[in-house]
Amino acid sequence: MVPISVEKFADMVMESNKGYNRKELIESLQAALDAKNHGAKCVICGRPIWAAGSAITGTNMCFTCTTGETDDSEDYEIY
Repeated sequence: MVPISVEKFADMVMESNKGYNRKELIESLQAALDAKNHGAKCVICGRPIWAAGSAITGTNMCFTCTTGETDDSEDYEIY
C-alpha cells in the first residue's frame, strides 16, 4: 500500500467525487484509522481493515474483501 495522510486522501476524494462533505469525510477517515490502529478486523475474513476503504464504504473490511483484488501495491492507505 502507498501511505497517504488523511488530509491528502480527503483532497483526492473531494476532487474526484462531488457531493462529499469534507469535514464529515475527514471524521470518517480518522474514525476508520483509529479503529484499524486499535485492532479492527474485517467483518468478512478477520484480517486487519483497510482504513481508507472502510471510511468510504462505512464497513470494516480489508482491501481484498472491499475490492475483490489481492494486489494492493498501488492503492492508498491512510496513516
